[in-house]
Amino acid sequence: MAGRVLQTVGRGLRRTKTGLHANGPVAGTVRSLSGLKSLFVRKVDPRKDAHSHLLAKKEDNNLYKIQFHNVKPECLDAYNELCEAVLPSIHASPEYPCELVGTWNTWYGEQDQAVHLWRYRGGYPALTEVMNKLRQNKEFMTYRTERGKMLLSRRNQLLLEFSFWTEPVPRPGPNIYELRSYQLRPGTMIEWGNYWARAIEIRQQNHEAVGGFFSQIGDLYQVHHLWAYKDLQSREVIRNAAWQREGWDEVVYYTVPLIQHMESRIMIPMKTSPLK
Repeated sequence: MAGRVLQTVGRGLRRTKTGLHANGPVAGTVRSLSGLKSLFVRKVDPRKDAHSHLLAKKEDNNLYKIQFHNVKPECLDAYNELCEAVLPSIHASPEYPCELVGTWNTWYGEQDQAVHLWRYRGGYPALTEVMNKLRQNKEFMTYRTERGKMLLSRRNQLLLEFSFWTEPVPRPGPNIYELRSYQLRPGTMIEWGNYWARAIEIRQQNHEAVGGFFSQIGDLYQVHHLWAYKDLQSREVIRNAAWQREGWDEVVYYTVPLIQHMESRIMIPMKTSPLK
């Protein structure tokens, strides 16, 4: 259709050289082109609510913090021992409204890196309460001082969990974990959520889905999907099997254009990680 319209425009333009006026066939064709263009223009409905309210779980008020610590290579063993001595006590204490969801070392991806995932039940007030109490905790402040001597850099993000993912719960091991991080184009989070609300049903048949999150503070428009596998071979088998299920190819086709950058980490749980 578009080809015929363009051919008509070409003939109309050639006729104008012989003296036809713009209110003849060319004007009609231009109006046709305008109508054709409108078919392909994406109409965006105005939103009156933040995407965090549309995508996050409403029945609870959980906030997550993910920490990435890049450790000096010669200090990695000492760093792990320090974390294993201090972090479980914070997790177990009823004084702090937070839980250590998981703690890992990166195996493949960025090397000599530790990743910690915390959950704060009660949202931002719970986060503030924990931070204020930890500042008064001498053991934790000593831990921070010693930890700082071992790090090259560190960063964190505050996250919400997608409503259609299951909440991360402790699981027995041994497992390896894959953290797949996606930097989305600004304005595409709702679209991503709509496709993955269907996709998670396809990818949950082997119970490999652990948690899905999107950033609120830190690097924005970033999504993290956390998966568990017995080993790298089972990861390959499970991921290949997804392509045999109806709808998976469509999800990939429509979500890939939403991504600016993506990264995969294969991680090994630390000894005290609730996700084994």
